[in-house]
Parts: sequence; structure tokens; C-alpha cells
Amino acid sequence: MNRRAILIVLDSVGVGALPDADRFKDGGAHTLLHIHQAMGGLPLPNLCALGLGRLVDLGCDPLELSGSYGKMAERSAGKDTTTGHWELAGIISNEAAPTYPEGFPPEVIGGFEKAIGRSILGNYASSGTVILDELGAEHLASGKPIVYTSADSVFQIAAHEDVIPLDELYRISRMARDILKPPHAVSRVIARPFRGEVGAFVRDNAGRRDFSLPPPPGGLLDLLKEQGLITVGVGKIGDIFAQRGLSESIHTDNNRDGINKTINVMQKHRDRSGLIMVNLVDFDMVYGHRRDPAGYARALREFDSALPEIRRAMQLGDLLIITPDHGCDPTHAAHTDHTREYAPLLVCGQAIRSGVDLGVRQSFADCGQSVANYLDAGKLANGISFIEEILT
Repeated sequence: MNRRAILIVLDSVGVGALPDADRFKDGGAHTLLHIHQAMGGLPLPNLCALGLGRLVDLGCDPLELSGSYGKMAERSAGKDTTTGHWELAGIISNEAAPTYPEGFPPEVIGGFEKAIGRSILGNYASSGTVILDELGAEHLASGKPIVYTSADSVFQIAAHEDVIPLDELYRISRMARDILKPPHAVSRVIARPFRGEVGAFVRDNAGRRDFSLPPPPGGLLDLLKEQGLITVGVGKIGDIFAQRGLSESIHTDNNRDGINKTINVMQKHRDRSGLIMVNLVDFDMVYGHRRDPAGYARALREFDSALPEIRRAMQLGDLLIITPDHGCDPTHAAHTDHTREYAPLLVCGQAIRSGVDLGVRQSFADCGQSVANYLDAGKLANGISFIEEILT
């Protein structure tokens, strides 16, 4: 029997502040519960059937579950996309990546301007939509790209597609990636294209690209690929892992597109063993950072409604794991950035026992080690497998 793991990362769907959340200005954060409260209810029957209602009081805790459940703490020194995904793959980042709340130093900006042959606008921390309101008109008039950052370790470059076409934006983003070496090795350079007119700018989320640091060797994707197993990345996975360890990388435009392409990949590789790793980014990018609990709730309901279709596409030997990479509480008062939270852990499959409480795992890496064990791929440097607790 072929064995596959389908790991779906619901980007930012956290379930409560970690004990050290105050260090990150995230005390009291709880992405899922606060959305539920803000909306006066959040019906997610299919996720609750996997055990989500045992982790968060959403008023939907069925007596009989069709999956097992728990939650995971992040051990890495951060709360961003890169550290979260890397830890899910068994790589713990003990040192936080550099951040620039006051903007990037002259040696970074000067080097970037020299490389691209033009000066830039911005160079401060901002929301991606706010900075377009502040600098978009000047960008249109001058042709200068907008550089900004956030509380995360990111160097973001925004440009109107009529001023700097996508291919050129990606080219200068790669140049920035080459420049940003230690001690300024930010986790990601993000190309942020946008369209529209002054007062009505719209970000082109489908055109976004992330240029990440390559992960250290020895993670889950490397381990599986070396053993000849399929390793398919859907959504941002290829960008997050700098295309390392992947046999196939599939770009997506939004959550619905990501769900459809995940099902297509599951059907395409029905006779292969390995890992399909998926990132659904809209929760975080479109709704969390923009403080839109109503939109976030709609996106959660959309995924919940699609979950039966995903499960119907599963084969006898498939393991489905649903979890996030961090939180992004859209109601959090302190800031609009990611929040350091526990990750819900929902697991199901025909070979998996239902109703098992996997407890509080001490690292996201338990997820990666469990996948490695399920696929008989060996041991990662970090993580304790929970597979033995739930195999039938």
C-alpha cells in the first residue's frame, strides 16, 4: 500500500497565546476564538468533527469524532512564516532572524539602490495597504520602488505593474535577496505588485512572490526527496523553502485555487508515496493583517465546506494533517502583525484512530517527525512522533 501525507497549513489560524507571548507583544492573542466572538459564532462543523471543538469552544463539539487532535507550541525564536514552516519540517531556528522596525541601514538601502540603478521610496515599517496610500502617488510619478518592512524579518518591495512590470519586480527582488546576507539576512524578500489608481490601489496577491533564505539541510523535504518519495509544494511552500527538497512546486492564486490544486495533485499522484505540503495564505495575508475578522471567518467557512471534498480524494494509505504556522489575530490591539500562538493539530485518515487527544506538543517539529515516521523515512534532528499513538 502506498502511503502519503497531506499537510495543509492554514496560514495563521492560531488557538491561543503561548506562555512567552508577552515577549512578542502578543499577550491575550487568540485568533480563532476572537474571530468566533467577533462574529457571534463561527460554524465549522467539519473541522470540529476532527477535534477543533475540543481545542476551542466554538459551540460545535460532536460526541463522536472522525479525527484526532492536539495543539503544538513553537520552539523557534520567532513567529513568522519561515520559522513556522521550517519548524513544521523539523528545523528549529534558535536565533531570531533580523528585523528592522526603524528601517534598513544605509549599507543595505545604498547597496540595493546601486544594484537596481534607481533610488527607492519608504524604508520604514508599515502595513502593506497603508504604505500604498502614503507613497503610491509618488511612486507613480517617480518610478521609484517602495521598500518597507514589518515586525517580521522581511524586505518588501511594492511596485505598480504599469510602472515596474512583474518580471522586473521579480528581478530586482532577487537582487535584494543576493544583497541581504549576514548580518542582514532577513527571512524573506517579498515582491508586492499592485494595480489601480490613486485612492483605489489594489494589491495583486496572485502576483506576489517570496524569495526566502534556503533552509538548513536535513529537514523533512530533503529527507523525503533523497529517498525518492514525491515532495509536492502547493502555494507558498516552494518560496518558503527556496525550492529546496521539492520534486514539484505549484503556484496558487488564492485559497480556493489552492484547495482545487491540492485535490488535483492528490488525484494525479494517487499511486505515489510521499508528501503533499500546502499553504493556504489568504487567512493571514488578506484577512489577518488587514484586521478583517468577517473576511477571515468567510475564509474559514470556505475551507470547512471544502474539507469533505479533500477527504473524498484521500486514498487508503493517506494521512491528512491540518495545522497553521503561527497566529494572526485580526482583533489584537497591540499591532497588525503575526501573533505567537499555539497551533491546532488535526489528524485523520483511514489508518488513523479517531478521538485521540494528542495533548500539547512542545514543538511544531513533532509534525515533521510524525510524517517521516508514517512514511518510514527515518529520523529528523528535532521532533517527537505522535504516529504510534494514532495508528490503527
